[in-house]
Amino acid sequence: MSADNPPEAGGPLRRVYLDHASTTPVRPEVVQAMVNFMLTDYGNPSSIHSWGRVAHEGMEQARANVARLIGSRPAEIVFTSGGTEADNLAIMGAAYAANEGCNHIITSQIEHHAVLHTCEYLEERGFRVTYLPVDSYGLVDPGDVRRAITADTALVTIMHSNNEVGTIEPIAEIAEITQEAGVPLHTDAVQSAGKVPIDVQQLGVQLLTVSGHKINGPKGSGALYVRRGTRIRPIQHGGSHERKLRAGTENVPGIVGLGVAAALAYEELPETGPRLAGLRDRLIAGLLELPFTSLNGHPARRLPHNVNVTFHDIEGESILLALDMAGIAASTGSACTSSSLSPSHVLLAMGLDHQQAQGSIRMTLGRTTVQEDIDYVLAKCGPIVERLRSMSPLAAGSLAPRRAQAPAGPPGQDRSGTGDGRRASGKEAPR
Repeated sequence: MSADNPPEAGGPLRRVYLDHASTTPVRPEVVQAMVNFMLTDYGNPSSIHSWGRVAHEGMEQARANVARLIGSRPAEIVFTSGGTEADNLAIMGAAYAANEGCNHIITSQIEHHAVLHTCEYLEERGFRVTYLPVDSYGLVDPGDVRRAITADTALVTIMHSNNEVGTIEPIAEIAEITQEAGVPLHTDAVQSAGKVPIDVQQLGVQLLTVSGHKINGPKGSGALYVRRGTRIRPIQHGGSHERKLRAGTENVPGIVGLGVAAALAYEELPETGPRLAGLRDRLIAGLLELPFTSLNGHPARRLPHNVNVTFHDIEGESILLALDMAGIAASTGSACTSSSLSPSHVLLAMGLDHQQAQGSIRMTLGRTTVQEDIDYVLAKCGPIVERLRSMSPLAAGSLAPRRAQAPAGPPGQDRSGTGDGRRASGKEAPR
């Protein structure tokens, strides 16, 4: 049984948490480190007395840990309150620091709302934003980035991997294009950090976002990598904290917790990545045995913990409620928009229609997920899907055929032989 999923008296025999892309349980080692900096080493890291020095040392160790996780220098790490703030700082900070007349931003239609809504905010203030389409797997075409860059482009921001379907984007290829054009590149790596190896030197990015609660750290903690020499302005003002890029007394317990989580993720990645990929493939294979079920996202260039499928002609919300009754936690997409009745903007951009998008479920694995969890989910899903489809008015018509799928493989290794797939519409996706 999963360590973080104990049985409840009178409840289901097993509780399985498959929503790790939304948030993860905080590890005991992280909690203990945070408590120490709440009760004992509680000084202000800007103070010069011993309490302050201890807090400062704890914060700098965390900075080194986060830097090691992504292959950067510690001095290039700026601590924030989470991924959303880091995205805002990267995008607005780079936009406002750009040369006069450079008011063009390039992004994709499938970004997290922390990126999309920030771009919309800048549009309202005179910036021009290009929203690139993706193919049927959710991949951005680097050629589209090249064609979109103009003399007034201030920033390109493309996520490292998609939070809903798990597709890993060709960031290194895009970086070659942006470097040639002299345009900074930001990537949101909130879902990737700690799940797949990341090296900012190899990627070639100037800005990269990390979040603590996606890697078994505390909520309210995050970081932005800012490559040395990158022009960026602060978006909040006050003291000279974080190299004058993020004013305000640092959240030392949260930062220390993020640092411990980053260190553990880095040390365990060689084991957890392949293990989760194996469990992911087992889950995908089992789900695709169900009639009228198809995989969303790239079958090979995929995060090792992400599974997203469409159960055609069934409402995703009904599936979620039935899974919850069986003790299984999943989601219909980003936790930040889970209360919205609108279909996923990511799936629509990939070419799914509204009905297919609303019948899609995301299951994301974590460090405590074991094979017994996967087998339990597969045993429960079949009867649930069969029962809901028999009751669904959507199933009264002709059922959609299952999309052909290539076997899943290690992230970044394309064994599909299918190329980039169909191109989605170039229209801006509803968000």
